[in-house]
Amino acid sequence: MIHISEVIETNKMIEHENLDVRTITMGINLLDCADSRLDVLCDNIYRKITTLAKDLVKTGDDIAREYGVPIVNKRISITPISLVGGSACQTPEDYVQIAKTLDAAAAKVGINFLGGYSAIVSKGMSRSDELLIRSIPQALATTQFICSSINVGSTKTGINMDAVRLMGEIIKETAEATKDRDSLGCAKLVVLCNAPDDNPFMAGAFHGVSEADAIINVGVSGPGVVKYALEQIREADFETLCETIKKTAFKITRVGQLVAQEASRRLNIPFGIIDLSLAPTPAIGDSVADILKEIGLEHPGAPGTTAALALLNDQVKKGGVMASSYVGGLSGAFIPVSEDQGMIDAVECGALSIEKLEAMTCVCSVGLDMIAIPGDTAASTISGIIADEAAIGMINQKTTAVRIIPVVGKGVGEIVEFGGLLGYAPIMQVNGFDCSRFVSRKGRIPAPIHSFKN
Repeated sequence: MIHISEVIETNKMIEHENLDVRTITMGINLLDCADSRLDVLCDNIYRKITTLAKDLVKTGDDIAREYGVPIVNKRISITPISLVGGSACQTPEDYVQIAKTLDAAAAKVGINFLGGYSAIVSKGMSRSDELLIRSIPQALATTQFICSSINVGSTKTGINMDAVRLMGEIIKETAEATKDRDSLGCAKLVVLCNAPDDNPFMAGAFHGVSEADAIINVGVSGPGVVKYALEQIREADFETLCETIKKTAFKITRVGQLVAQEASRRLNIPFGIIDLSLAPTPAIGDSVADILKEIGLEHPGAPGTTAALALLNDQVKKGGVMASSYVGGLSGAFIPVSEDQGMIDAVECGALSIEKLEAMTCVCSVGLDMIAIPGDTAASTISGIIADEAAIGMINQKTTAVRIIPVVGKGVGEIVEFGGLLGYAPIMQVNGFDCSRFVSRKGRIPAPIHSFKN
C-alpha cells in the first residue's frame, strides 16, 4: 500500500518542475457490442462507454484536488473498431457513423480523447480493416475527440507493405480533409509497429483483446523533474548521472502508482499498468530535449545524442520498474517535435533533422512523432518513412511509430500552430529522392530470423 507521506516530497516537483500525471485512461472492451445492424451497434457502443466511464472525469478531478497532483487528461481507449464493426459496416461511411457515435460518447462523459479507431494489420488486411482505414480521413475530419492508429508490422509477423503503402495515401487524404485546420487530423493518426495492448497515450492507445472488460491505465510524466535533478549534479560522472535519473524516475512513478490505485478503487475497475514515459509539453522546462542538453549536448542532434537518449531511456525504465509491479505501455522517453520546446529550438537552429530523429528512435519509446512536413510531400515518400520506422521496431523488438503531418499549403521553414498539448512546429525538410518503386511492391517484408522463438 502506498501512503500519502510518499507523495509529500513531490510538492516541489509539482509546483516548480512540471510534474504531472499526464493521463488516466480507461480501457473498455467493445467486442460484446457487435451487431450486424449498424444502428444497434452504435447504440450498444454509446451505452457501454457512457455507462462505464460516466464518473471517470469526476474521479480524476477529485483525486487531483485531494492529493494535489495535476492530472492533465482523462481518456478512453477501446477495442480496435475494425474488430467490432466488421459485420455491420459495408462501406467506409458506415465506419464514419461509428466514429461519430464514439465522438458523441466522448463528449457526453467529458474526456479529452478517445483512442481505438484502429486496425491491427501487421500480417494482412481483412475487408473490415480496409474499410476502416479508408474511412479515416472523413472520420477525423468530422469528429473532435477521436484518435486513430494502425499497426502495420511486428517482430513476429514482419511488415505489411500493402498497408504501409495505403497509409501513406491515407495520411495525405487526412491532411487534405483537415487543411482548414492546418491538417490537424494527421496529429490524431499514428502508424505503429509492435503496438502494445495497454498504451494509455494518444494517438496510439487501444484496448487490446487480451485485456479485461475494463481497465485503468495511467501515464505519468516529469521531464522537468529529471532536468532539475540533473542540474544539481553538473559535471558528475556517468555512474552518478545514471543513479540520479533512476532515483528520480522511481519517485515520479510512485506518484502515478498512487493515482492509479485510487482511480481503480473509486471506479471499481481493475488497475492495469503504469506507463512511466517522460512525455514533454510545449511549456518551458517540461522538455526531454532540455534533459539531453543538461547531460551535455549543445542541442539534440549533436554527436552523442543517440547515446545520451539511450542512457536516459534505460535509467527511466530501471527506476520505474522498481516503483510499480505493473509497468507497461511504452515507458521511456518521448521525443515529439511539436510538443517539446527544446526539440523545436533544435530544428529551428539546424541541429536536428528527420534522419537524426530516426536514429534516435532506435533507443527511445516510440518514433517519428508530431513532425510537420511540406504539404506537397508525395504519399510514397510518407510510406517510405513509415517503412523505415517499422523496420527499426521490427528488428529491435520494440514499439515504433510515425505521426507525421503534411501541412497542406505550407513549406520548409514555415510554422504550423496546433494548440494545447500539441504545440507548434516548424515544417521540416524531407529527403526528396524517390522510393515509389520500393513501396509499390506488393506483399510483406518477412519477420526477422530472431522472431522465431516458439
